[in-house]
Amino acid sequence: MNKILLAIKQHGKQYGMVLALASIIILFQIWTNGILLRPLNVTNLILQNGYVLILSIGMLFIIITARIDLSVGSTVAFVGAITAMLMVNFDMGVIPTVLIGLIIGALIGAWQGLWTAYVGVPAFITSLAGMLIFRGLTIAVLEGRSIGPLAPAFRAISNSFVPDLFGGTSINVTAILVGLALCAYVVGSDYMRRRETIRHGFSAPSIGYFFARNIASCAGIMALSWLLASYNGIPTLLILLVALVLFYSFVTNHTVVGRRIYALGGNEAAAQLSGVDTKKLVFLTNVNLGVLAAIAGIVFTARLNAGTPKAGTGFELDAIAACFIGGASVSGGTGTITGALLGTFIMGVMNNGMSIVGISVDYQQAIKGLVILFAVAIDILLKNQKA
Repeated sequence: MNKILLAIKQHGKQYGMVLALASIIILFQIWTNGILLRPLNVTNLILQNGYVLILSIGMLFIIITARIDLSVGSTVAFVGAITAMLMVNFDMGVIPTVLIGLIIGALIGAWQGLWTAYVGVPAFITSLAGMLIFRGLTIAVLEGRSIGPLAPAFRAISNSFVPDLFGGTSINVTAILVGLALCAYVVGSDYMRRRETIRHGFSAPSIGYFFARNIASCAGIMALSWLLASYNGIPTLLILLVALVLFYSFVTNHTVVGRRIYALGGNEAAAQLSGVDTKKLVFLTNVNLGVLAAIAGIVFTARLNAGTPKAGTGFELDAIAACFIGGASVSGGTGTITGALLGTFIMGVMNNGMSIVGISVDYQQAIKGLVILFAVAIDILLKNQKA
């Protein structure tokens, strides 16, 4: 029992977010008379919030370094405009168009990182300037109008589904089997971590806690798999999202670069004295965000089936809110990919639920603002208590 309480105390913020997400889902499931968790709506939740999760992952690294970026929405719009123009006006293929979009995103990130890391312009000012520059360029490229429709292969990035390899009729068997495989991966990974912890002589939570945690995780995974299987199966976009979450979780937890980014955010001066090239890290986190913003731009443009001047408006707020709700600190040094994932879906479920029950967009924006304020305030209050 003591080990269970210790584990809950160590990971209380993360468990709190899981409980918050579960509570919000139950609330809106009741409030919407069961519409929220219908298979079609669950699929739409994933498709509608995929680009936010992609941006949140990139934004998390910026926030960990105690900085912020306001330009990602404009980057999404600019990359979307360029990709749409290349396909519609120049009849370019999907693969070269996507590659050019990613290169443009990397160049935008490098531009932002150059001013912040090497010139010393505060990140807030650099990204504010970038927000205005690339929004203006988007309007100029598109001449103030939307451009489309786009190639079916490009639209498939956001709107296609993994085919059922087993020929299921009412239920997509492939989705169920993928859910089972993911459960096996989660349990296996947790078991290996527990074994390594014990092998190195550290205290590990009890076997009862191990089973309870993994049963809960697998129950959630299989519930999602069943809902997806009841509609069209696994969205192609979900494969991309899972790959990004796994890759960046590995980077933050098991690489030198990940540890150095946390060290930079925790105490930049100390990290510099320890031999960390802080300027290079700041530059690379901006390039990384630029590439992820480009991916989000491609995903969003494919979903809209057009490049539009208004694309990406407010996306930076959703990404920032997701990170702060997910446990990232405004002062830097803390935050996890899992937290960003939970924060994204808390915001996504709130947005979707409020839309279903008929709450107007202006009130939704006000509620988002309050959520960001409370998330940051809680973080500051907790830090003051520890001090």
